[in-house]
Amino acid sequence: MNTLVLESDAVLAQSVTVTDDCLVVELSDGRTLTVPLAWYPRLQHGTPEERKNCRLVGHGDGVHWPDLDEDISVAGLVAGRPSGESQLSLEQWMKKRKWQAPTPCTRRHARRA
Repeated sequence: MNTLVLESDAVLAQSVTVTDDCLVVELSDGRTLTVPLAWYPRLQHGTPEERKNCRLVGHGDGVHWPDLDEDISVAGLVAGRPSGESQLSLEQWMKKRKWQAPTPCTRRHARRA
């Protein structure tokens, strides 16, 4: 039996783009990986501004979204692994987000012109 060995240590992320339905990562070896946003529920539930606010970590070994508390490794992307977050963990995160979400301005608090 043959075993596939991924040489992900040599592959780093160079840029990241998140669309309404895809995560697109350009790699140092010239490949571009495009995966469904549904693989990463925190990204899927994030706002466009939250998705845009990311940074490469470990010289490109991974990507971090501070507003969404999400980290994705290049090794996981290359291996085709979606998020391993449990449903319970995601539900707790969603409840916390809802609690922290800003409330809409009411007429009573609105600024007078």
